[in-house]
Amino acid sequence: MNESQEDGNEAALAAVLVASEELPEGSIAIRGYDFNGGRELDGLLRSFKSTGLQATALGRAIDEVNAMLDWRVDPGELAVEGGRSDRCKIFLGYTSNLVSSGVREHIRYLVQHKMVDVVVTTAGGVEEDVIKCLAETYVGDFSMRGADLRRRGINRAGNVLIPNSNYCKFEDWVMPILEKMLQEQEAGAKWTPSKVIERLGREIDDEASICYWAAKNGIPIYCPALTDGSLGDMLYFHTYKSEGLVIDIVQDIRRMNDEALKSKPRKTGVIILGGGVPKHHICNANLMKNGADFAVYLNTAQEYDGSDSGARPDEAVSWGKIRADATPVKVHGDASILFPLLVSQTFAKRT
Repeated sequence: MNESQEDGNEAALAAVLVASEELPEGSIAIRGYDFNGGRELDGLLRSFKSTGLQATALGRAIDEVNAMLDWRVDPGELAVEGGRSDRCKIFLGYTSNLVSSGVREHIRYLVQHKMVDVVVTTAGGVEEDVIKCLAETYVGDFSMRGADLRRRGINRAGNVLIPNSNYCKFEDWVMPILEKMLQEQEAGAKWTPSKVIERLGREIDDEASICYWAAKNGIPIYCPALTDGSLGDMLYFHTYKSEGLVIDIVQDIRRMNDEALKSKPRKTGVIILGGGVPKHHICNANLMKNGADFAVYLNTAQEYDGSDSGARPDEAVSWGKIRADATPVKVHGDASILFPLLVSQTFAKRT
């Protein structure tokens, strides 16, 4: 090898093998779960923090939720019913597709055991919860043809099948309630989306329902887009029978923002499944207190189009919706997989 070749070889080596700096003390070495040790869920999920990729993101999300829960319960107040205290208020937001899916049962579990304090969802997140008390929803396939399903009177939400007959049963159930609400309004009652949802939860009187437990436990469910779904259809149809029912969203935006601004706890935590209205409604309420102290997002949305649904937590920091000194986590993935795993390592260990 001549001198010029040697010089070229050394230059290539210098380019490829740049000298390494020492990583900071405490850096986690990548290591996955060893199934030689058995098939233990807790051990598997503990290993996620050192696995890398989105497994590490989920591991960090588990830590973030446990930090919320550690703040929520004061060790000196464990005698309080349910172990609750006023040190950290937890906001839970989710989209309707998750209630159409089996994630409904995980959400119901949290509300049933008073492990969250404020809930925000879409119209479908309310009506699908109630409808499931009246009729079943079924597993289908993403590839099922829309035209065939339309002829059969079956609606498809991803791979979830919802017969039209479910909505007929919902109409039969909800219309008399809307009529009673109108009569009560004429006697002085004032309705907001959260009050309507509380009423539906009391009327359905079914322990399988999120709305039932929210009403029973005094946990508000906010839904600023209450008309964007079958419930909106029912309100529309009701106007042809009896006009005049008024649902005031202004009262609810005041109540929702005050949940963050004027609540007793020193801290707030947010857990948001999916995007859209629930995500922004929760984040914007926390702007009123200069940002949430803890935050976890689980969704598949990307930030490239500038929508809030895909925005990473750091964008919310720029608006003052999450505190600058917080350690928020976004996990990119399907909440139907991620959320039950998250619950298993956080809330479920504290009931």
